[in-house]
Order: sequence, then C-alpha cells, then structure tokens
Amino acid sequence: MRDIFQQLLTPEVAMVLILLGVCVGSVYLLSIVYVIRDAGRRGASPRWMWAIIAMVPIVGILAYVILRPSSYLIDREEQDLDIALREHQLSHYGICPKCGGPIDRDFVVCPLCNTQVRNVCPTCHRPLNADWQVCPYCRTRIQ
Repeated sequence: MRDIFQQLLTPEVAMVLILLGVCVGSVYLLSIVYVIRDAGRRGASPRWMWAIIAMVPIVGILAYVILRPSSYLIDREEQDLDIALREHQLSHYGICPKCGGPIDRDFVVCPLCNTQVRNVCPTCHRPLNADWQVCPYCRTRIQ
C-alpha cells in the first residue's frame, strides 16, 4: 500500500496538493476577515463574537450569513431619517373629520367631500382654528 501511495505522490501531485491547501487556507482566512468587516458595517455586535464563530470552518460562515442583520447600519439610519422626514412632512397636514382625506393647514374645506374644516376670518378671510377667539392675522374678534 505504501508503494502505491509513493507512486501516486509524484512531485507534481504534491505541488498541486500544496497549492490547493494554500488556496483553501487563504479562502478560510479571508472569510474570517470578511465576517469581521461585514459585522462592523451591519452593526452586528460584538464583532469579536462573530469572528470566533467564523473560525469554525464552513458552519461558522453559514451561521453568520443566516443570523447577521439583514441591512447595513448606514441604511437603517437613512431609513430612520427618511421616516422622520415623512412624519414631519405629514405633520403639516390634517385629516378630514368626515371622509378621512388629507387636508393642508390652510384649507377651509376638504377638497374631496367639501366639508368645512376651519372657520374663516370675516375681515381678512384667512383660515382659523375652531378654538381661536381672535384672528392672529388682523386681530378681529371671532364670535
């Protein structure tokens, strides 16, 4: 058996096996570096824990790919800012009490159902809130 093994293990075959081992080792080390860097970008903490898990060959990388956060940290922050911006933009609008349609602060009637949503100043004809006693634009008393 030893003779057959020595006949098969020629210097060329030994070199191919060594190169294959170096390639597999390089991919293994690069996958650990990838996990550490990707965990930092995704905000997966602690990063060192993911590095230790990634050291388990094949299973560690698969576990990281399955359990990692689905999006990057910077993308989540951008989504939070976008949501805050949309909420701010929507705060300038109201909702019609009758049909539920969106109405602007300056609207006197709902453009969808023609329901009066604000009072109008008799002097300057600007929209007023229902609880105002005085028009803030022209100082006219509201009855």
